[in-house]
Amino acid sequence: MGYTTVRKQSEFTIVEKKSEFIGVCAPVTTEAEAIAFVNSVKKKHSAARHNVYAYVLREGNAQRFSDDGEPHGTAGMPVLDSIRKAGITDAAVVVTRYFGGILLGTGGLVRAYTAAASGAVKEAGIAEVGDFSVIEVKANYSDYQKIMPIVSIFGAKTDDSDFGMEVVMTLSVKLEDSDKFMSELVETTNGRVIAKKVGQKSDFI
Repeated sequence: MGYTTVRKQSEFTIVEKKSEFIGVCAPVTTEAEAIAFVNSVKKKHSAARHNVYAYVLREGNAQRFSDDGEPHGTAGMPVLDSIRKAGITDAAVVVTRYFGGILLGTGGLVRAYTAAASGAVKEAGIAEVGDFSVIEVKANYSDYQKIMPIVSIFGAKTDDSDFGMEVVMTLSVKLEDSDKFMSELVETTNGRVIAKKVGQKSDFI
């Protein structure tokens, strides 16, 4: 089953009444990864007053958050809500606050933590992840020219290629399209191309 997550780790900073809020977002797939990410940010910003975090995982449908000393409901929950509203999973966000000496009040904290978290999620890049068949294709050079338009039409990704006596490619094709893709290759070359499934994986669409 496909799902939506973030592409990469990112950082986004805002300043609100002299308090600096640094949002960091990262893709994670397990609770252990999420906790390790949170701890790494806490270590980096050990001098900060607060390191608020939240994460959402497919594993066990886990959703966790921490206010890390901020008033209940003003920090961790807004960060978690930012992840939920983006419609993503397998993602963790930590928002570090360096206190600037001016109290923000409940509403100010919620707005600041929401802005830092949402900004970090946006910077990380939201992307769909889908299931792919990994297909090995063997073709002579003449047939290679014929099948490349099919590769393009199906949006197949080239994972590896070897141009020796013949062309050998390892391609990733959307799982639901893989059988039709292989049939098209064989039909176009009158059965000269050899295509076989060698695996399955999840990847960005």
